[in-house]
Amino acid sequence: MNIAFYCPNKPLDHPDPSGDLAIAQGIHEALNRLGHDCREWARFRSRWFWEHPAGWIRAAAATARTLARSASWKPDLWLTYHTYYKAPDVIGPAVTRLLRIPYVLFQPIYSTKRRRDPRTRPGFYLNRAALRRACHAFTNNRKDVRGLDRILSPMSLTYLPPGIFPEAFTRDEEAGRRVRSTWGIQPGEPLLFCAARFRPGVKFRSLDFLLRSMNRLGRGHNRFRLVIAGDGPMEAELRKEAEELLPGKVLFAGKIPRRELFKYYSAADLFVFPGIGESLGMVYLEAQSCGCPVVALRNEGVSQVVEHQVTGFLLPQEDETAFSQAVRSLLEDSAARREMGRRAADFVRRERNLHVTYRTLSDRLNELAVTYRP
Repeated sequence: MNIAFYCPNKPLDHPDPSGDLAIAQGIHEALNRLGHDCREWARFRSRWFWEHPAGWIRAAAATARTLARSASWKPDLWLTYHTYYKAPDVIGPAVTRLLRIPYVLFQPIYSTKRRRDPRTRPGFYLNRAALRRACHAFTNNRKDVRGLDRILSPMSLTYLPPGIFPEAFTRDEEAGRRVRSTWGIQPGEPLLFCAARFRPGVKFRSLDFLLRSMNRLGRGHNRFRLVIAGDGPMEAELRKEAEELLPGKVLFAGKIPRRELFKYYSAADLFVFPGIGESLGMVYLEAQSCGCPVVALRNEGVSQVVEHQVTGFLLPQEDETAFSQAVRSLLEDSAARREMGRRAADFVRRERNLHVTYRTLSDRLNELAVTYRP
């Protein structure tokens, strides 16, 4: 089946890594592997486009180009990934109406409070128009189901659990030893690993929380190192805070390509990232797939990808003491840590495996293409 694929928030080759981008790339890759001809059919980045008159012109031009391209390769179905109030899909609804093909959404978001703010109101209505046009929507986040239930019928909404491709994140002890050697970390020295973007907001709040929690850990457990991977505008401030709170204990690994991350998870004893405000967090699944237990804060997003007391510990919100105590308990009990890591890898392969999830998606898309009536 010919599938026109579109990501209004970030095109597939966007340079800034994120969980959303990884999901979009995974969908595109999987559908092609399953025999579809899935092509990124539009590249217009619609984020806040309505704030400038030129944005409307660019949106109209992108729609016209996409429609013209469809004369030589007509899609059987259109699939948009992640339309929401900041980056609504304004191309798919128009093109699919003219081509008379199914318009399907993956991971849309609908929040009625966005119409109250004059800045977000246009995006809210444009996103609502896209949702009303859709014949079906899939979501991988239970938190979003409540909002989508307000505008979509139960028959036109399908929940698919979040996941990863486990073979890309398999523990490699030799690769882990090489990473530890590069950093000068001795065998047996506890290594905590974290990966995140250093940007303002909840990401920086999480990293700040982590450093303060590990400062508490250091008062009674001095033998550990913390490696933080990532980059972003808050890096200088983060480095300064790390030197103040954990002098000599924090290593900054820089931005690591996703395909290389398995080596760093394999080097670690624990993956520690609080995840304040995290909607899901693919890094938790990646770490667990590599047999790395997780310590994070309990919220609705992280709880969907980490099993408390089975594959990691989920602690009460903003409780630095509980967080540091959970880390200490796993560092001091190597048998419990290894067993939790084994269960973590098994959990991802059994219950968060995208090979299974995307076969279901493929089957449903085939059904929608066959049964669709304009």
